[in-house]
Amino acid sequence: MNVTDSMISAPIIDTEEVNRARRRRINRIAKWTLPTLVFIFSILAWHLYIIINEVPHYILPGPLAVAQSTVTDWAVLWPATLVTGRLTVLALLMAVFGGVLLAVAFTQSKWAEMSFFPYAVILQVTPVIAIAPLLQIYIDSAFLAALLCAWIVAFFPILSNTTIGLKSADHNLQDLFSIYGANRWQRLRYLAAPSALPFFLGGLKIAGGLALIGAVVAEFVIGRAGSSLGLASTLLEASYRFNFGRLYAALILISVMGVLIFTLMSLLSHFTLRNWHESAVKREN
Repeated sequence: MNVTDSMISAPIIDTEEVNRARRRRINRIAKWTLPTLVFIFSILAWHLYIIINEVPHYILPGPLAVAQSTVTDWAVLWPATLVTGRLTVLALLMAVFGGVLLAVAFTQSKWAEMSFFPYAVILQVTPVIAIAPLLQIYIDSAFLAALLCAWIVAFFPILSNTTIGLKSADHNLQDLFSIYGANRWQRLRYLAAPSALPFFLGGLKIAGGLALIGAVVAEFVIGRAGSSLGLASTLLEASYRFNFGRLYAALILISVMGVLIFTLMSLLSHFTLRNWHESAVKREN
């Protein structure tokens, strides 16, 4: 075999493809490495600031003190976490159920949209911190009052995004459905619903965080009225007792819960849309 034959038989290496594969590997590593490094350096800077400036624990506890409080007060923090989590999940489920049904009603009946949409906007723009004391007065159950507050906050993004999505079906496809004589149910199931799914999932990401915010705000207000609820009430009580280790532990648990909710909603959106929608389909370039 001469040199020419060996050159012909040798595989041709696509340099651009190799570079793209290398960039993808680097991006996958950096996606997890960089946030981890930022977290480690932030904790280290926090710890060094406490030591160097000799900050008292009743002003700003260090990360070790917060970790110790999380462990020692776990018997208090865990039940409170369950209460806040249950409030958030139930409020989100209620928002999804009510928001989707009302969005379908709005797209099926213009009269229904004109009649009820302004009141949905009023619920959205009214501060929940002003509604919570009223609900506490008229509703005997503190949990139910907090649940309604969280639902009010989470409801509008589901309703608004789903309504827009149901109205976003391609007009050419609508004409095609009209030519084939599709009824309202067939239009909704096979045309409007798939078009609305990305909008609904986007609203779900927003509503998940807002449900937690609504639950925390409601717990603050209702807990101040004397009813012990979840993490926010625990945080408020710890501030009154100057137990800043427990206060920061409760705050961190609230943040972790919010990150977990957003992660779950993002995974749901990714696995639902990854095979067909442009927002989730991966491209080579």
